[in-house]
Amino acid sequence: MSDQPQQPTPEGWAPTDPQAAEEPDGKKKAKRPRRTGWRRLIPTWRMVLGTLVLGLVTLAGLFFLGYSMVKIPPANALATKQTNVYLYADGSQLARDGEVNRENVSLSQVSKDAQHAVLAAEDRDFYTESAIDPKAMLRAGWNTATGKGKQSGSTITQQYVKNYYLAQEQTVTRKVKEFFISIKLDRTQSKDRILEGYLNTSYFGRNAYGIQAAAQAYYGMDAVDLDPAHAAYLAALVNAPSEYDVVAHPGNKPAAEARWNYVLDGMVKKGWLTQSARTGLKFPMPREQTISTGLSGQRGYIKDAVEDYIIANKILTKDQLEAGGYRITTTLDKNKQNAFVKAVDDQVMKKLDKKNNKVDNYVRAGGASVDPKTGRVVAMYGGIDYVKQYTNGATRGDFQVGSIFKPIVFAAAVQNDSETQDGRLITPNTYYDGTNKRPVVGWSGGAYAPENEDQSSYGEITVRAATDKSVNSVYAQMAVDVGSDKVKQTAIDLGIPSDTPDLTASPSIALGVNTASVLDMAEAYATLANHGRHGAYTMIDKITKDGESTVELPKQRTKQAVSREAADTTTSVLQSVVENGTATAAQGADRPAAGKTGTAEDDKAAWFAGYTPELATVVSVMGQDPVTAQHKPLYGAMGLERVNGGGPPAEIWAQYTKAALKGKPVADFDLELQDGAEVQAPSSQAPTDPTTGGQDGGGTTGDTSGGQETPGQTAGQTAGQSQGQTQGQDNGGTTTGGDTTTGGATGGTTTDGGTTDGGTTGDPSTSGGTTDGGTSGDTTGGTTGDTPSGGATGGQNLLTTSRRE
Repeated sequence: MSDQPQQPTPEGWAPTDPQAAEEPDGKKKAKRPRRTGWRRLIPTWRMVLGTLVLGLVTLAGLFFLGYSMVKIPPANALATKQTNVYLYADGSQLARDGEVNRENVSLSQVSKDAQHAVLAAEDRDFYTESAIDPKAMLRAGWNTATGKGKQSGSTITQQYVKNYYLAQEQTVTRKVKEFFISIKLDRTQSKDRILEGYLNTSYFGRNAYGIQAAAQAYYGMDAVDLDPAHAAYLAALVNAPSEYDVVAHPGNKPAAEARWNYVLDGMVKKGWLTQSARTGLKFPMPREQTISTGLSGQRGYIKDAVEDYIIANKILTKDQLEAGGYRITTTLDKNKQNAFVKAVDDQVMKKLDKKNNKVDNYVRAGGASVDPKTGRVVAMYGGIDYVKQYTNGATRGDFQVGSIFKPIVFAAAVQNDSETQDGRLITPNTYYDGTNKRPVVGWSGGAYAPENEDQSSYGEITVRAATDKSVNSVYAQMAVDVGSDKVKQTAIDLGIPSDTPDLTASPSIALGVNTASVLDMAEAYATLANHGRHGAYTMIDKITKDGESTVELPKQRTKQAVSREAADTTTSVLQSVVENGTATAAQGADRPAAGKTGTAEDDKAAWFAGYTPELATVVSVMGQDPVTAQHKPLYGAMGLERVNGGGPPAEIWAQYTKAALKGKPVADFDLELQDGAEVQAPSSQAPTDPTTGGQDGGGTTGDTSGGQETPGQTAGQTAGQSQGQTQGQDNGGTTTGGDTTTGGATGGTTTDGGTTDGGTTGDPSTSGGTTDGGTSGDTTGGTTGDTPSGGATGGQNLLTTSRRE
């Protein structure tokens, strides 16, 4: 009997044997056999069921918790960065920019073959499966564990989530987030949208993100043009971008071809490619990788100029451009662009000897070409290479434009029906005094006596001839006759920006002391070529975003900047410069041409601005120290004594224009000229004996004798100065400007020499040569005063310039 006490029951003591317990019906309850040995380790079915239920409940809870807590985040920074792509007018690629080489495209801009190839490579059941494929995940895990290679069980949806929303790190947290975001994304976005996103975010090697960038990087084509062979290779790259680049790793070509075949076979299996088409395909070798970012050569200059144009015209903001994703079709013509580069190389760059000639290291060039009728910039030259020389020679505005500004002065004269100081209408046949250092008359801002090129004096010379020879003294006086403020306004109307440095209303404006850019001057000359009708230049044809939305461009507005008569008469004068003047090198274009040469102070820049009826082009060769960036004279560059506008710039212009217009019919200018401009007067008038006084035109011949420093200066400065101031002041206004020859013949230098217009405009308070030297140079006494000896009388300190042209 047991020593343990037993608890009593209402009926008495409980039995010590549990098996002896009775059921309610009086029968004894069977005793469950106790599990012993190894059987105790096996859970009962109740335990299994309970654990399973508990596990399912827990998983459901965790799934619900995870699904609730994990939100679809914003796209990561890398996924949203894109390249801006710049295209020529014909759609061919010009340049790309941006840190990340990506150009998003819509699914419709990816060929069906490319879509199917990627699906065959990465997820053949994409359109029928859910966002998560457990079987694929298990299969990938099994293959990895059994040594068949590390594989991913992720669907395209999961891979897109990883690329677009998350980072690339291999962590449990990232995998959990990927899982839940994929499920949510699959419920909120279409399969097409997910595939589009995947194609735009996948990395293909060669710094190419997205299939569009990859198609360009490996084959130089757009994604929409990919055929099965090319598409299958790009699809193969997604699995191992670096390993399968057969150009970078030729030894891996067998593996790449095997993957390529795998993709094509998958396309056949899914019915996306016929077996017959598959059989005829050959492995498409990709092209060599280009190391440059796409901004070398002229690309960077053009990209910067286009970007500046877009921002300046408020088409897009700088922030928008930096975000990328824009496809910008420019107005540049690829053939003309190449022709411009070749012309500069042939006429300048190939002639430089930087090792043996120091000044050759200073040579820079800039150019711009505009279609006058449309204002489209069709070509631009910025420099030798953007990655070597950053500053754009076509858009920089820090070199004086020189004498290519002079045609604007003449256009302003015709536009405003301007007259000389003695009342003669300014036309191509108007005579001016071309004496070197001749003081201008009629300007209250102080004395100004510009030098002519090489200190040459020309005497009485027509405006046309003065333009041919680029005579500074004539054009400085013309600027005063027109009104320098009107000249400035005409320049602005033609297209030169109002804020151009040194564009000031003074006689010096005629000599081109302002520093407009090549592109600005091309716009102004294009306006002259377009019969005076001005429209701001444009560099953009079209802008799209992500391959679809079109960015609105400003409407092109045109206006009549100057009358057709003013523009066309200026063109007529500039034709003479090419035919007879300083720009004969431009005849090499083999076309009717008008143009003007120019040289900046101290020969630091040489210019040629010219046009045909179809094309207006400006070229500048500039000097700049590559180390200090200081402007430098070009004396001795390219082995030349001097570099002037009629040299390399005009030669570049001629070669480029001939090539740019090759194959197009030769067109002549259709001009409507100022009355009287059809007939050309003699370029200069023969000198007369100064003792005989003036002649037709108010003593213009007397000017010649004075300008040539003949012995007649003495008589002109003695008798002419004294009586020219006495009688001339009284009678000058009563004469007809010296139109009658009898007065000049009988009165000698004292009477009609002073009574012509020179007497009326001379300042009676001054002495000597300043009386008639201050005139338009129409009297004998006055012209002698324009010589270095006569011009020095009167005690004035005359301002001179050292300009060559």
